[in-house]
Amino acid sequence: MLETIKELDTNLLIYLNGLGSEKYDNFWLFITDQLHWTPLFLLFFYLIYKKIGGRQTLYVLLFVAILIAFTDQTCNLFKHTFQRLRPCNNPDLASIIRIVQVRKSYSFFSGHAANTMAVATFLFLVLKRHFKYFGLLFLWPLVFAYSRIYLGLHYPGDILAGYFFGALFGLLLYLVYRKLKPQYFPE
Repeated sequence: MLETIKELDTNLLIYLNGLGSEKYDNFWLFITDQLHWTPLFLLFFYLIYKKIGGRQTLYVLLFVAILIAFTDQTCNLFKHTFQRLRPCNNPDLASIIRIVQVRKSYSFFSGHAANTMAVATFLFLVLKRHFKYFGLLFLWPLVFAYSRIYLGLHYPGDILAGYFFGALFGLLLYLVYRKLKPQYFPE
C-alpha cells in the first residue's frame, strides 16, 4: 500500500514538474522566495490594522509568530524522522524531472506548504467576518507550494501533508486564540 502511494506521488510529481519550461523558471524562482511575498504580508498587516485596530493586530501577529514557529519546528521534526530525499536529490529522478533548484534538507513534509496554510487558516478564521472575499487568501498557499513541485524540491504528497498539518495547526491555534481573546485580548 505504501509503495503504491509513493509510486502515485512520484508519477504526479513527474507530471506536474514536467509542465514547466525554462521560459517560466525565473517566475517560479521568484514565487518560491519568501522575501518576495513581503508586499503581500504588508498588505495583510495594513488591512488587518484598518479593520481591527493596532492592539488587536499585535495580538494576531503574536499568534501568527507562535504558529509559524510551532509549525516550522514540527515540520523539521518530521523531516529528520522520515528523512525522505527531496526529488532534486533522488538519483532515480535526476534524469526524469526538471531540477530548477536544489536544497540539501529532507522533503517530508513541506514547511512552505505547512506554514502558509497554517497562517492562511488562522487569519481566515480570525478575519473572515471583516472581509467579503477573504477566502481568496487560500490562493497564496496553493501558488507558493506549487512552486516547490515546479522547482523539483517537493513531492505532491509532501505538499498535501504540509497543507493538512498547517490547516490543523492553524485551526487549533485559532481555538486557543478564541478562548483567550475575551480574557486577555479584549477589543
